[in-house]
Amino acid sequence: MSIDRDRVRTQEDENEPAPIDKIEERVQAEMKRIEGSAQERAGQGMQDEDLEIEGRKLKEEGEKELKKQQSDQ
Repeated sequence: MSIDRDRVRTQEDENEPAPIDKIEERVQAEMKRIEGSAQERAGQGMQDEDLEIEGRKLKEEGEKELKKQQSDQ
């Protein structure tokens, strides 16, 4: 049995991202959420309002990216 190379469609032909690319984006968004949460807690502990706000923004940005990726699937 041979493969007819004219009938084979690749991910590149279909403009479909590789599964590893999807995972990498999800991991980056999750890390952003975790880092933001850590910054927020550190800001609370040190009573540094600017650090707390920056952490909260980073955490929310990561959560938005995760939701967007979940809705794209």
